[in-house]
Formats: sequence, structure tokens, C-alpha cells
Amino acid sequence: MHITDHLQPGSVALNRQADSLQAALQILVELMAAGGNLTDTQAFAADVQAREALGGTCVGGGLAIPHAKSAAVREPGLAALTLDPPLACDTPDGEPLRMMFLIAAPADANDLHVQVLAELATLMLDKDLCERLIGAESPQAFCDLIAEQEAADEPKAKHKKHTKPEAWRFVAVTACPTGLAHTYLAAEALQKAAQDRGVRLKVETDGAAGVSNPLTPDDIAGADCIIVAADRAVSTARFVGKRMVSVSAREAIRNPGAVLDRAAESNVPVYRGGDGFRANDWREQCREAYRHLMSGISHMLPFVVAGGVLIALALLFAQLGAPSPVTDMMDTVGRAAFVLIYPVLAAFIAYSISDMPAFMPGLMGGYLAQLGTTIGPEENWVSSGFWGALVAGFAAGLLIRLLNWIGRKLPSELEQVRTGLLTPVLSLLGVGALMVLIVNPPLGHFNLWLCDLLDTMQGGSRLALGALLGALMATDYGGPINKAAYLTGTLALVSNQYDIMAAVMVGGMVPPLAVGLSCLLFPNRFTPAERRTAPQNLLMGASFVTEGALSFALRDPLRVGPACIIGSGLAGFLSVLQNCGCPAPHGGIFLIAVIRNPPGFLLALAAGSLLGAVLLALLKKPLRG
Repeated sequence: MHITDHLQPGSVALNRQADSLQAALQILVELMAAGGNLTDTQAFAADVQAREALGGTCVGGGLAIPHAKSAAVREPGLAALTLDPPLACDTPDGEPLRMMFLIAAPADANDLHVQVLAELATLMLDKDLCERLIGAESPQAFCDLIAEQEAADEPKAKHKKHTKPEAWRFVAVTACPTGLAHTYLAAEALQKAAQDRGVRLKVETDGAAGVSNPLTPDDIAGADCIIVAADRAVSTARFVGKRMVSVSAREAIRNPGAVLDRAAESNVPVYRGGDGFRANDWREQCREAYRHLMSGISHMLPFVVAGGVLIALALLFAQLGAPSPVTDMMDTVGRAAFVLIYPVLAAFIAYSISDMPAFMPGLMGGYLAQLGTTIGPEENWVSSGFWGALVAGFAAGLLIRLLNWIGRKLPSELEQVRTGLLTPVLSLLGVGALMVLIVNPPLGHFNLWLCDLLDTMQGGSRLALGALLGALMATDYGGPINKAAYLTGTLALVSNQYDIMAAVMVGGMVPPLAVGLSCLLFPNRFTPAERRTAPQNLLMGASFVTEGALSFALRDPLRVGPACIIGSGLAGFLSVLQNCGCPAPHGGIFLIAVIRNPPGFLLALAAGSLLGAVLLALLKKPLRG
């Protein structure tokens, strides 16, 4: 594949002016439309902007390669633009943009845009070529320079050891528990590191909206190594027989170059199937257990979020005088969603461990945990809640593995009897007995004690809890500690402990707001690229997206971390002090109408954010020049 197959002189504009990145993108879209590649210019422009919102496409060195797959693309194409004067915008190295390429691919074109992106990024590693392209006298001369470079590179390509030019050097899968920020940040970080190293990389993102850019069998077969950067279980059976590196999404964000370098080493083990539970390395076993847990939590959270929002809306509409049947219906549906969270958690933990046969016993184990079923009278049952569902999920998954191992010793003629009768019955019996006889009685009493403890925690102890949970929300910006604090808030929400959820939410909102405010109030402490992210961070903070501060924390953890933790701790403390309450687990400032004591919540948020901003400025030294 050649760049000049998709780039024509009519789609090249030289030395144009643009006062913003959006204006430059619009010029490129118009060039693409002029080349006859589009069926709907406005729809394609919207798709380009939507892709840009997921993460910047500036690759450094004054170059940006925006791209989009769209149903408005008739046939794939490229457009190119050079800017004079250069455009100052958010770039990795702070250099203004001087040249941009826009890639357009049809919606059903699989990974065509990624192939073009890889070819283009590799070509642009030649800085001398970039300078000559920026100085080209005409669109035709611009295209001729690229054609000459591709022709000169072809003899070198014949001597490469890859089996075919289209083969990927690496392929990767990224995923995080919520399927939002970390999934795509990890993908972008790996792609940027691959471009810097001049290697080919295709990344499949397993996000909240589903799988994007899926790996095909040919992609996997042609890869030298597979990279799995995930904090929850993903499908790995397709990688059996390939060399595979497994890391967390956070590690891929923090140090993508080291992950790629590790994948390039010759001693990377071949994946033989199974997971960390079958490994001798206890670290891998812990990592795998965490992924199974996060798989269950990622499926549970939509029930918590949707149910909580419906309950909050029911309260709001009731205050506005809406008819009671409407508010009663919303409240009933929302609380019904809460009833399902523990069965769903257990079912998907079990499914993550042992696939479909484990789903039923996991679901039933979670249901028994929800009911608190014991052999005693029903009026004495107490739900074992989250901890009971956790035990049920892992027990169901591991029990299915044990039954499958035993079942392999049975004659093949009994295979259908084993899978259709023996395994379901024995697994349900085993998990049911475990929950009813062993797990529910003590954990039910533990949950009852814990609820009583929270109810009796008043004064200083309640304030300390709010401060602690707020601080924990700012500890690792969407990582395990943040998720644990958030889970504490959602579980308290189920028990109508709305003040705890308020402390958790305000604590999670502070970090992006703090760094955004610090950029605005103390600009001499931050680079131009960092200052340009201030509006984005303010919006993410207002929306309760803690991950907005992640890029700052990765660059300067010793200063950003303490500032955000102290600010979030103060916000959580003030929230509880002023008896704020939040009846929904997500929404941020947009839930202000249903939050108990809105002025107090806003005061806690403002105080924590301002303290974090000031501390960050005090810890950072002014930049020179």
C-alpha cells in the first residue's frame, strides 16, 4: 500500500492560515469533499471531531494525523495541509502544528485507516522529508516528494524479515473496568510509542461502547507478539500459540515504550491458554484475580449507575410536583436494578473465570448472597451483600474448573450427560451449599454490624471517614484504590448512606478541577500544552471523571499526587460536615438539583479544588523563560 494511492494533488493545500485546530480540520474536510471522497460533508466533519474528542492526534514535531471511520465516506482518501503561520495548539512536545494529514475510511473498512496511519507515521519519521514537504511549491510537488520517498524505500522493504508488508509487528488489546478513559489512553499511548519506534501496531479497544478496531485472525497470525493491556478479563483464547505480554492498562499509559520493548524481546513466553491461576508466579495469580473481579464490577456498575440515577430523578420529579405514579414507577425500577447488582457481579466473575458453564451457578450464588439465604427462618436472613457475591463468583468459577478436570476422566459417551446435567446440577449444589451453610451466616452478621457501625458513626469519626474516602478517590485516578473508594460509596448508597456517596463524588471531582484551576491561576508553572488542557480538565472534573488529572500525575506524581489528595480529603470532610447527600453514583455537578444541601456541596467542591490548585502551584517551580 502506498500513500500516493490515496493522496491526490487536488486534496492538498499549502501555506494556509487557521486560527484554531477546528478550523484546520474543517479545511481538511473540505479538501476531502472536493476530492469526491464523501457522501455527506457535515456528517464526516462531525465524525472527525468526535474522534478528536477521544484524544489528540498530534504526534509531535509539528505534525498531526487526524483520522475517522465514517459512513459518510464513499471511498478511502487522504488530504494534506501545511500551515503558515504555524498553529499553536495542544501537542505532546509543545511545538506548533505545521503540517496535517487527514485520513478518511469507510465505516466497514476494518483497519484500513490504521494501516494508512502506520504507513504515514513511519514515512514522517524522516524529518528531512517533512521539511521538504512543508516547503513544497505546489500540491503536485508535494505528492511527488512522497512518491519519490516511497519508491526509494521499496528496495529496503524487500529485505525486511516480515512475512508480508501488511503484517503488523505487534497487536494489542486495551481494556479497563469502566471501559472509558484508561482503555483509550492506553491505546493512544501504545500507538504513539510504536510510531516513535517506527514499528507497526494495531490496537483493539474493548470499551464501554463495545469492541472497536477488532483484531482479525490475519492480524493475530502475522503479529510477532501480542500485548494485552487490560485491568479486566478479555478474550485471550485466540492468542494461543503466540508470544504474549500481559500488563495493566495503567502500566501501558505510564510507560508504553517499556511495554513495547518488552514485547520485542526474544524470551517473551508463548501463550498456551489458561490464566494466572495456573501459573506458578503469585504476582500473575493476583493480577488475574483482580481482572476477574474487575470484569464482574464492570458489568455491575451500569446497574448501580442507572438505578441510582432513576431514584434521583424520581426524587427530583416528586419535588417538582410530577404525578406520583410516574415517580413511583421510576423509584421502583431504580431499586429493582439495585437488587440485581450482586447476582450480576457474581455471575460475571464466574463467567470470566470459567466461561458460560459458570454463569448459572455464579448468578445463583449472587442471588443467594442478595437474599442472605440460610437454613434458618426467612425473617432472620441478612444479605451477605458484596462480600458474599464476591465469594460466590470466585467459588462458582473455580468449581466449574474442578468439575471439568474431573469430567475429562469420564468416557466420551457421557460427554453430553456431563455438560448438560452433571456439571449444572453439581455446580449449583456446591455453590448453594457453600452460600447457605458457610458464607451467608457470618457475612450477613458482618454486614449488619457494618451498617450499624456506619449509622452510629457521627461527629469526628464520620468526618474522618468522609476525608479518607475523598482522599482515596484522588490516590490513583481511576486505578484500584480509586475504584475501591468508589465501590464503598455505591455500596453505602444501596444502604441509603447518601452522605458517604457525596463525599466520594466530591473527592473524585477535585483532581481535574484542581489541575485545571492551577493552570489558569498560576500559568507560569505549566507548559503551553498543559495550560491548553485547562478547559477540558474543568469539564471532566465537573462531570466526575477523575481520570482527567491522570496525564499531569504521570508527568509529575510527587507534586500532583499530594496536592490532589489533600484537596480531595478536604472536600470529603466538608461534604460530610455540612450533611451533604447524593442519591446517585454518577453525574457530578449535573446532579446538583437532587443533591442534599447543594450550597454545602458546591462549597466543599470549591474549597477542595482551590486548595489543591494552590498546593500544586506551591510545590511546582516556575518554568524558566
